[in-house]
Amino acid sequence: MPQQPSPARKAAVDLLDQVLDDGRPLSENIAIMEGLSPADRAAAQRLATEVMRGMERADRLLQHHLRKKPTTRVMNILRLGTYELCHGGAAHGVVSDCVNVAAVGQHTQGAKGLVNAVLRKMTVDGEEAWNKLRVPRLPKWLRGPLVEAWGSETVTAMEAAHFKGASLDLTAKGDAEALAKQVDGTLLPTGSVRLHEVGQVSALPGYETGDWWVQDAAAALPAKLLGDVAGKSVLDMCAAPGGKTMQLAAAGADVTALDLSAQRLKRVRENLKRTDLSADMVPGDALEHEGSYDAILLDAPCSATGTIRRHPDLPHSHVGERIAELIGLQEAMLDHAWSLLKPGGRLVFATCSLIPDEGECQIEEALSRHDDMSVLKPEIDGIDESWLSEEGGLRLRPDFWPEIGGLDGFYMALLQKG
Repeated sequence: MPQQPSPARKAAVDLLDQVLDDGRPLSENIAIMEGLSPADRAAAQRLATEVMRGMERADRLLQHHLRKKPTTRVMNILRLGTYELCHGGAAHGVVSDCVNVAAVGQHTQGAKGLVNAVLRKMTVDGEEAWNKLRVPRLPKWLRGPLVEAWGSETVTAMEAAHFKGASLDLTAKGDAEALAKQVDGTLLPTGSVRLHEVGQVSALPGYETGDWWVQDAAAALPAKLLGDVAGKSVLDMCAAPGGKTMQLAAAGADVTALDLSAQRLKRVRENLKRTDLSADMVPGDALEHEGSYDAILLDAPCSATGTIRRHPDLPHSHVGERIAELIGLQEAMLDHAWSLLKPGGRLVFATCSLIPDEGECQIEEALSRHDDMSVLKPEIDGIDESWLSEEGGLRLRPDFWPEIGGLDGFYMALLQKG
């Protein structure tokens, strides 16, 4: 009877299968993670994420030792072992456990010898060979349009940022400078606090007392674009997971948090409870929502291509097949949101996408549809003038701020009615 492998390694391979066989992102991993300890769950997530991030390098090394490409699952076992061995993993432990992952699978038992032989070869000079390879590139379906939009040199810089991964950013409920000192973090120019070394998030100072929440520095800017919202009625149109809702509530707004998923709104409610903030929770379809608001924040559903540095699985899931559908949905949501905005009110349209069709082009076309719509210049501390786009929006890219760890790709525009 085969020896049981490490639960974390087996789960990591299951997660990789989910992405590369089924086209499902790593975030949809509830069933795979059931029954795992918190430590194994965290390890599995980390391993799968890092393997996805370095998959091109792993595949280039493995092709020298494979006569033909094996099944996806066997390939994922080899990718996992290659990543670990090229990052200082104990050779005997990694190889034997990867063999065990193959041994317990009904369709991979026959590949035990292959896994053992290939990974033993990888122990010889894998780490040195790994470090000589180029920074992994985006898949062609995404790289092509991005090169067309931003140029080859810029896309190469984006890929370097993706490969480095992302730090953990916090948004302070109150004084950001005080929070930076409290958690031994760096205060960023735009007011977020960045941590470069992070253990368990819930163990950080101020978590239990609700002094902050996790939110990338780029994702924190759309709510800031609205300016002073104290006492105003504000609709957060796609509220989950709640970072922007908490920003608006902390700024004194009367917030309506709308989201299609009642399940996702539970997370918003939990975050609000922890931070002692309040908002009116409304589960429902944004296109059917009714009301009248002083300000609206629409962080629209999108390809999420701006978040690849923290979600390297995204280019390998089925997101590319849905972009045309998402662009149509964004247009419909923006038009409907405009109908809910009071005259003189402000609306922020935002997407965490690197694709201009989901950002700049949406605003250019919306301006042609709405005579009462104008773009206001962003007024936020810490942004660079070079980030402003031609139509007046704000374009953020992962290769910005390379000296302090980058930020997610985002597009946002501040619109005024009348």
